Amino acid sequence: MKKLLTIAGSDCSGGAGIQADLKTFSAYGVFGMSVIVSVVAENTARVISIQNITPEIISDQIDAIYEDIGTDAVKIGMLSDRDCMEAVAYKLKQYRPEHIVIDPVMYAKNGSPLMKQEAVGTLIRDILPLADILTPNIPEAERITGITIESMQDMEEAAKRIADQGVRHVLIKGGHSLGDEATDILYDGQQMYYFTEKRISTLNTHGTGCTYSSAIAAGLALSGDLHEAVKQAKAYVTTAIRHSLNLGSGPGPTHHFYDLYQHGLRQSDSTKLN
Repeated sequence: MKKLLTIAGSDCSGGAGIQADLKTFSAYGVFGMSVIVSVVAENTARVISIQNITPEIISDQIDAIYEDIGTDAVKIGMLSDRDCMEAVAYKLKQYRPEHIVIDPVMYAKNGSPLMKQEAVGTLIRDILPLADILTPNIPEAERITGITIESMQDMEEAAKRIADQGVRHVLIKGGHSLGDEATDILYDGQQMYYFTEKRISTLNTHGTGCTYSSAIAAGLALSGDLHEAVKQAKAYVTTAIRHSLNLGSGPGPTHHFYDLYQHGLRQSDSTKLN
């Protein structure tokens, strides 16, 4: 059983953050664990409030995982302030986990900020170089690089600039771009790789970034092949979006377990449970 850790914020509405990560891990058949760095009171329409966990408790949670169970891959999501980032960076350098996937979460799906403006510099200096792969969407890539992204060429340039900041692999997600297809660009420091799926017409995309990055982390733990992990994660999140759930008054969540909900447990599994 592969062991996956998510270090991120808690979304009480269940669509994003820790909750989306753990659902994704379960869908991939890996064992999920969590370090909560922020508690976010949010729903599909708005973020009401955020309570950050103290650096001491963040550090203790990470220690608890590594002194006993360990990890095969780590996914990092929402890190809202400098203190949180510094605590996470220190512990990751201490334990040196294999396969670190970082999703630089800056905004909720409804546009509410989840990262303090003054923390962006700390993110770039202390967190980005830890990533085996960084998975920013277009607004996040713009904020990290300072450039405006309006084309595939702009996405490629942003990927190069982020790689120049010490990131081994950069995946610029194209979900915020226009057109009939959604293309993500993976850059390994030398070559660009393109992952394209037909764009799905839906507003229900709450938690897609969390889901995608968690799926990549799970794929890396299972196979160790980054390109295959990204390919499978792209297909997984596209299916989750295609069958997303129309819950709440804002962007609804993706459907992590569509196949399971549609077809039920496999006969062998249900027999074991009876």
